[in-house]
Amino acid sequence: MTTIREDDLIQSIADSLQYISYYHPVDYLKALGAAYEQEQSPAARDAIAQILTNSRLCAEGRRPICQDTGIVNVFLKVGMDVRFDTRRPLEDVINEGVRRAYLDPDNPLRASILADPAGRRTNTKDNTPAVIHVSLVQGNTVDVTVAAKGGGSENKSKFVMLNPSDSIVDWVLKTVPTMGAGWCPPGMLGLGIGGTAEKAMLMAKESLMDPIDMTALKARGPKNRIEELRIELFDKVNALGIGAQGLGGLSTVLDVKILDYPTHAASLPVAMIPNCAATRHAHFVLDGSGPASLAPPSLEDWPQVSWHASPNARRVDLSRVDAAEVASWKPGETLLLNGKLLTGRDAAHKKIADLFARGEPLPAGLDFHNRFIYYVGPVDPVRDEVVGPAGPTTATRMDKFTEMMLDKTGLLGMIGKAERGPVAIEAIRRHRSVYLIAVGGAAYLVSKAIRASRVVAFPEMGMEAVYEFDVQDMPVTVAVDSQGQSVHETGPAEWRIRIGKMPVKA
Repeated sequence: MTTIREDDLIQSIADSLQYISYYHPVDYLKALGAAYEQEQSPAARDAIAQILTNSRLCAEGRRPICQDTGIVNVFLKVGMDVRFDTRRPLEDVINEGVRRAYLDPDNPLRASILADPAGRRTNTKDNTPAVIHVSLVQGNTVDVTVAAKGGGSENKSKFVMLNPSDSIVDWVLKTVPTMGAGWCPPGMLGLGIGGTAEKAMLMAKESLMDPIDMTALKARGPKNRIEELRIELFDKVNALGIGAQGLGGLSTVLDVKILDYPTHAASLPVAMIPNCAATRHAHFVLDGSGPASLAPPSLEDWPQVSWHASPNARRVDLSRVDAAEVASWKPGETLLLNGKLLTGRDAAHKKIADLFARGEPLPAGLDFHNRFIYYVGPVDPVRDEVVGPAGPTTATRMDKFTEMMLDKTGLLGMIGKAERGPVAIEAIRRHRSVYLIAVGGAAYLVSKAIRASRVVAFPEMGMEAVYEFDVQDMPVTVAVDSQGQSVHETGPAEWRIRIGKMPVKA
């Protein structure tokens, strides 16, 4: 009988969450490095370079890869010859580890978890509770996998009950383009096939914890139908031309993972969950000898890629920019922003909408006229930082507020990640506005461009407050121009055609 002490499990959970906040898995780094070398799309190649540069900076500085430090998922396989030395429920012990990790003063992680999700949506302040899955197995150890799943990718999860005669491949190829770029490709797709609805979703999530091995799989060849399906989906999804950040390119997925389970004769449940560029998971085993120890990767594991702004990038002075200058920007063009911009996410937009609905003015000092808003909820700063990692959030969540902001506040433009929907694009076209994107998965790199930060409004909302950032050469790409042309439509369409014309590899 093995005894697992409460403190050892708490410490192991806390240490692993800190570890995955700033270290990418090495298999992901190698796969992304290979994708960078093969990429032919300049925009996608630039985005991958930013992600890899950000990753190395985070490893060196031990700061989060992404400002969205995720909802914690814990998978435990508990040996039946194990006892826990604790008086608390297992969930309480695990959540204490989560709490310690997210409140660590040396590297505080953003608290994103809200209680009462259908009501007041109140932040729990420490990112608890985790989502915990426990299974009993033979043995005398506790096998633990810890993951931190970002909201942008989790929100793109899909599930369908197909007819047994339907094509899984056809459903995936039809569904992936509808997911947009909010899951920050290139990443992974996890599929769960069979079982029941909830079993399929759990398998899809679990499959994402497996190492990336598509190159090795292709080299040796498939041994069963699941491996054949993985290869087929990998090739066909990449042939969609979606590319890094949805800008169009060769690499949309680095691997496709599949777990299956027997199902009812009348059913074919299929779940699909993407993993984003901030792929975060770690595995350890507790055997009663103490807390787990996770060895840091070597800096030699990072591809030798260093992002630098293109010499063709246009510098923009945010204190002088006007509608005429905005009208000259073209989709796919790289800009370097300089000056002051405001921030705001879902909660701030909702609060502004409620003020307008009541006929009340904006808070004193909050003026959006002729300015840009950055959709971001930063991590708290430490030591000499102006702000913690501050990458963009998915812009489509603000689509329903776009007409209001452009019409009632005099806002000139917006910055986020991923595509905009038709309602937002029409508002941008009508108001001759613009939408820019920063690279999702490059949050620490973006924060290096922020030279000053102050809260302007709604301080009670924490990371969802409205800040004013003073930025220097903050890299962005024109995603929707003042005419309503979207690079997220033109980029993938162009690369889908190019890929279709490329010679088939033997």
